[in-house]
Amino acid sequence: MSSLRLHVASVAGTVAAFVLFLWINQEVFTHTQFVRGVNWIYLPSGIRLLSTLLLGADGAVGLFIAGILVDFLYFFPHDPVRALAGAVIGTVAPYAVYRLALERYDLQASLANLTPKRLLVLAVVFSLANPLLHHIWFALQGETQGIVESFFMMFAGDLSGALITLYLMKALLALLPKQPGNSRMENGMFSVRSALSRAYNNQLAQ
Repeated sequence: MSSLRLHVASVAGTVAAFVLFLWINQEVFTHTQFVRGVNWIYLPSGIRLLSTLLLGADGAVGLFIAGILVDFLYFFPHDPVRALAGAVIGTVAPYAVYRLALERYDLQASLANLTPKRLLVLAVVFSLANPLLHHIWFALQGETQGIVESFFMMFAGDLSGALITLYLMKALLALLPKQPGNSRMENGMFSVRSALSRAYNNQLAQ
């Protein structure tokens, strides 16, 4: 796969995964919603963190596009400023954690060198950064009513969603074969691992 096609596929895959997990979250965990877009369990937060850890800048671009789509068309169709701010903050926070993982843990594409403890640290840092940036913006807009309660709700939702998604995907990635196999399925799973490695290496080359 060419470099351009790989970038496009990474971005498109991130958008599709985010929208899919948002739909699952709204169907399964809608009863956990505190205010619109803030839940006790928010699975898309896991996609935000995972896509940047796996795909770097491509994941961030995909998150921004997904954020624009869902915020403008679903969450805040009549508040373009709020929609744009949500898309930007929802991209900046996980990408900052990705850069932290690069510096601190020498991140690998398969997440193989991210121990459960390291994943927990990254999930907690992201779950603090995302609501912190959101609530700084809320405060600047004068929206301070219930801000402390809202912060802790968003933190809990981001952390639970990130942990569920991260540990699930780490377990699945660990099962992907490291060498081509004898069956089409094994070769397909090996191709997934190879694509992730190439995508990550492309980020380092930029």
